[in-house]
Amino acid sequence: MDNVFIERLWRSMKYECVYLHDFQNGIEARDGIARWMDFYNHERPHSALGDTTPMVRYRLRQAA
Repeated sequence: MDNVFIERLWRSMKYECVYLHDFQNGIEARDGIARWMDFYNHERPHSALGDTTPMVRYRLRQAA
């Protein structure tokens, strides 16, 4: 079951970042993916998390 979550992450990254950009080299790809990961964790709401971000959910869990 754990693999389902990581496969969903890779799918999202490919369709929302990698396939939409024409990265010219590894440095551009690394930087673009890093920006997307920051967006994914801090800004993009996730329906499975009650439309909150992973970082909000993480902080709520740490406070409990």
